[in-house]
Amino acid sequence: MSVEKINSSDGSLERIILKGQNKSSVEIYLYGATVTSWKSGGRERLFLSSQAKLDGSKAIRGGIPLVFPQFGPGELPQHGFARTRKWEFLDAFEHGESMVAQFRLTENEETLASKWPYKFILNYTVDLTATTLSTIIKYENTDTREFSFTSLMHTYFRVPDISSTVVRGLEGSLYANKITGADNVAEDRENVMIAENEDRVYINVPDTVSIKYGKEQVSVRRFNFEDVVLWNPWAEKAAEMSDFGDNEFKNMICVEPGTVSNRISLRPGQVISCGQLLAVNDVLA
Repeated sequence: MSVEKINSSDGSLERIILKGQNKSSVEIYLYGATVTSWKSGGRERLFLSSQAKLDGSKAIRGGIPLVFPQFGPGELPQHGFARTRKWEFLDAFEHGESMVAQFRLTENEETLASKWPYKFILNYTVDLTATTLSTIIKYENTDTREFSFTSLMHTYFRVPDISSTVVRGLEGSLYANKITGADNVAEDRENVMIAENEDRVYINVPDTVSIKYGKEQVSVRRFNFEDVVLWNPWAEKAAEMSDFGDNEFKNMICVEPGTVSNRISLRPGQVISCGQLLAVNDVLA
């Protein structure tokens, strides 16, 4: 197991690569603290667009962008500022069967002058094992005022064929359809499949949902997040995005744990930790 830090002397952004057991690895850019690759058994589990900008000109299209303190459009830029700020790399180390990397983000002059002018600390921990990836953010209010926010881990999963990909664990949950504007729609399907542009916020879903494709399955377990966003741009929307290949929608699905239907409020000095555990299951019968 090993840690590698790649500097930006060649014009690319700085990044950390952790290598673990059983050909597992994870790559994290300091820009946005964005995980851009997660391999288990030597196989890539995350989707990164071939058109993604890796020069700091915009948020990275793929992997696990971190959304904070605003989900979607609003007074701040789309999805807030955490995914387009350079995070501080704190440490990387071996811990039992895990490889761990830690990062930090705090306020700066630009954020203090924004529509969300608070002092804060985000401590981000990425934990890799042979079959799992854990990403946890500890949110701390270091201001003298209470603040609230929305936050989400915008996880892009790589799948061999979206037409045969199934998401399980959402049955019985209510969702808001951001395409049609419909709210409080009941999900009645055990196996949720995508065949068009989808952008749904599932509210108060079970702790674990799973993505099944072929004979493999990846489970997504949430910690202290209330919601799950399900997204695929499909053909027309994909063609409108400059950092997304026209046909790449066929090989990806976003299953995104977060709290976005409500806001998280923290009093001065208060802390909350939220995140996800991704696990590759054994080949299914």
